[in-house]
Amino acid sequence: MSLAGEAVLPHPEKATATHTRPETGSEFTPLLRDVRGQELLDRRTGWYARTMVTNALALAAVVTGMALVGGSWWVLVLAPVLAVLCARTAFIGHDAGHGQISGNRATGRRIGLVHGNLLLGMSYAWWNDKHNRHHANPNHIDKDPDVAADVLVFTSGQAAARTGFHGWLTRHQAWLFFPLTLLEGLALKLHGFRDLRRQTGRERLVEGTLLLAHAAGYVTLLLTTMPLPHALVFAALHQALFGLHLGLAFAPNHKGMDMPDPDGEKWGHLRRQVLTSRNIEGGALTDWFLGGLNYQIEHHLFPSMPRPNLRLVQPMVKAHCRDLGIPYAETGLVDSYRQALRHMHEVGEPLRADI
Repeated sequence: MSLAGEAVLPHPEKATATHTRPETGSEFTPLLRDVRGQELLDRRTGWYARTMVTNALALAAVVTGMALVGGSWWVLVLAPVLAVLCARTAFIGHDAGHGQISGNRATGRRIGLVHGNLLLGMSYAWWNDKHNRHHANPNHIDKDPDVAADVLVFTSGQAAARTGFHGWLTRHQAWLFFPLTLLEGLALKLHGFRDLRRQTGRERLVEGTLLLAHAAGYVTLLLTTMPLPHALVFAALHQALFGLHLGLAFAPNHKGMDMPDPDGEKWGHLRRQVLTSRNIEGGALTDWFLGGLNYQIEHHLFPSMPRPNLRLVQPMVKAHCRDLGIPYAETGLVDSYRQALRHMHEVGEPLRADI
């Protein structure tokens, strides 16, 4: 394992004992003061405007290409391109939800609704609610919805309760993880429609209308630009690769990192975010492909920080963690997947031993 700091893979249900020195409340404050002093929390409106315009033009170019070559099976070449652009769209919606693009909540919501509900068929309200709870308590088994027992499980305690088909899934979850992400694009859409039951009033009307508009627009686009057989294969390929791309972006961030003990010592903001997160090394291509989520530690410490500033604040965060003796996890992209999959494999080990 290649980690900056102490390279220790924690037990899936225990915080590493040497990491739990009581936080005084001032560990994060000096870093925050320095970051504000360098104006790294200031909005990057021009950068986001260029990003959104570029993404919109690229989407329009793909749609034009679909119309031009839709009668040929060569149109399938555009499905992976559209999947990648949809992931860019999702990253913009993610940033809008965190207030990175605009300090005005209404403006951020409008951007999120356009890029989430309208363009992707994903509910902005559902995603924001779930994602904010994750940010507040990452990897906390009782509070983080991303580690709640579902198709996958992340602790031996969760695994012990799995039987039947769910038990089979848990035994093989490391091998099944990436194949399952092929369904993630559709799953996100279904979660959005289900969340409409929780919403009320104007929020439900706006969210539901935009989700239906996306579904109708997507089907219309496919059926007016290509024959039905082409459309079915194109949609399957596009949605599968979109889900895979999102899985590749989110998988390295927390899986296999420390999980706070619900009954143990409480961590302050700095330790809670740093010890549960993993960064991915790389250059501009990595930043682009992962939508800035490769700076997961910095993003969790400063969720409203504009994406292009994350790489600028990274040296400050590294130095601050080094001074405090707090491990700062950073590794390569492939190794991050290896670590995440190893964790899921170890969680399922007791069930395999019982066979």
